[in-house]
Amino acid sequence: MLIRKPLDIRPSEITDEQVYWQRRTFLKQAGAGVLVALAGSACDASDEPETGHKPPALLGPASNGSYAIDEPPNSYEDITTYNNYYEFGTGKRDPHKRAQDLITRPWKIAVAGECEKAGVYDYEDLVQPLAVEERIYRLRCVEAWSMVIPWLGFPLGAFLQRFEPNSRAKFVTFKTLFDPKQMPGQRRSVLEWPYVEGLTIAEAMNPLAFMATGLYGKELPNQNGAPLRLVVPWKYGFKNIKAIKEIIFTETRPETSWALATPREYGFYANVNPEVNHPRWSQARERRIGAGLFTEKQPTLMFNGYGEHVAHLYAGLDLSKHF
Repeated sequence: MLIRKPLDIRPSEITDEQVYWQRRTFLKQAGAGVLVALAGSACDASDEPETGHKPPALLGPASNGSYAIDEPPNSYEDITTYNNYYEFGTGKRDPHKRAQDLITRPWKIAVAGECEKAGVYDYEDLVQPLAVEERIYRLRCVEAWSMVIPWLGFPLGAFLQRFEPNSRAKFVTFKTLFDPKQMPGQRRSVLEWPYVEGLTIAEAMNPLAFMATGLYGKELPNQNGAPLRLVVPWKYGFKNIKAIKEIIFTETRPETSWALATPREYGFYANVNPEVNHPRWSQARERRIGAGLFTEKQPTLMFNGYGEHVAHLYAGLDLSKHF
């Protein structure tokens, strides 16, 4: 099976969103167990001749059905134009407008702390040996809106294990790029920069935790966290740090950006919990982006619907206090 990584995909090969889903449906109906990357370039639908014949479209890596959900994904436009990314501004449309010139190649990632293979690594050297897969996950923002996103990437645990964390590594800290020249939002003291997030080692090694390098069969757009972002779908979206530049294994719990800025409102764990309200709004329901402003909100699920995979991580914790 040939699996093509996002780094190998040229702009001329990007699959039109409609074709992407038609192909997925076809393969399911045909009983195919995996997706195969077809040879040749895909044409944009608007460039196709009026013959009814569609040229081969580039298909994404194998889809991991272990975490399948029965909800339709948001459109590529929804996902790439409605974002929280305060490094580029506090408005939802700011990242799409301001992140396009962010330089993501070359990109180096520093690894430090309680591990055997600390060092500074090139992005390509870290991701190319890993088999890329697709996972369609719910995303729930702490602001009570949500999306469904088809990510490309690889399990976070497999990525971190390459650095051989030792027995003293109880937490893993992630830091984003700090470059106010490229990230105009960092010129304002909205948060203490650079952005910092963290997980317990048990959370990071959970099979659900994911490191994303793309979405919708395409390389990850800048506004969505290129070239490398965290995806932990049972937690609120602010845990999913973007543009990762540093990874640090620690024995003590890190002070994360939002928990440090407003500890009454944002805890370290940030698990989706409809029974624990934000001090300024209810978390019981959520608005699905793309469904319309006047569409009735849908109920929020505990752990964003992934409880069977992660609830055991918090056995014995009072989730109303450890929020």
